[in-house]
Amino acid sequence: MVKNTFFLFIVFFTVITLFPASSYSKERQMDMEVHFIDVGQGDSILIQTPQNKNILIDGGPPDAGERIVSYLKKEGIKSIDLLVVTHPDVDHIGGLPHVMGQIPIKKIVDSGKLHTTRTYGKYVRQIRKQEIPVQIAKIDDQLKVDSELKIQILNAFEKMKTNNQSSIVLKLTYNKMDFLLMSDVEIEQEKEFIKKHNLQAEILKVAHHGSNTSTSLGFLKEVSPQVAILTYSKQNDYGHPVDRVIRNLTKVNSFIYSTAAFGNIVIRTDGINYLVEPEQHPVQKMIEEVS
Repeated sequence: MVKNTFFLFIVFFTVITLFPASSYSKERQMDMEVHFIDVGQGDSILIQTPQNKNILIDGGPPDAGERIVSYLKKEGIKSIDLLVVTHPDVDHIGGLPHVMGQIPIKKIVDSGKLHTTRTYGKYVRQIRKQEIPVQIAKIDDQLKVDSELKIQILNAFEKMKTNNQSSIVLKLTYNKMDFLLMSDVEIEQEKEFIKKHNLQAEILKVAHHGSNTSTSLGFLKEVSPQVAILTYSKQNDYGHPVDRVIRNLTKVNSFIYSTAAFGNIVIRTDGINYLVEPEQHPVQKMIEEVS
């Protein structure tokens, strides 16, 4: 029964992404790339900006560190201009100690949420060892990395918030293209965003790996994403993504891409048009993992 369910799940993703959601002319040069790195059950996002700055958001679970370093080196990246650490859960910071030990980091923006785990301790020790400057995120601040980009912080740590509720949420705007990167925030934060912000975005990184805690239909109607990215492992024990989230995404006509089905996913854009480039066809990825 499990194998049949998984097969149907793969077919579902194949059907809805048969015609990749893109708007692209080969005559145009793609100035910015956003890489959703396949780290299994967790998040890691690389942004290569129009002015050749490198931003890394999160570092996946502990076993993802080597994979991320390998990916960065393959992309020719020798240093990270800004590391954004959205919150201290292990599936977001676990791989960072290894990354920080291998790739020079110029600056860190941290949510400000403290944690008591060994993984968090390793992360803090590596900051001290490498003497990396740290800025604590504040809601509504803008991150100054590339003058052609607007990067606004929509959410960060506040008193009485859990790790997930404290997640740094970013809205990234390049010309007419908007990316909304939701980390692991929950429906309560989504309600606050609706009241305060223009949420429209072509690309949505779905919150909390498609968990039932997040991604309400009302929120999605405000965002109206053309493309939704889900980051998770198909072997996860949490039931990610839940059916409700998938139904909500289909109701707003989003094309859905997941790292579980497609591996690494790269979105290239010139600020007006964009191209979604999945690493693998989902059936190909499934066959390789089974064999």
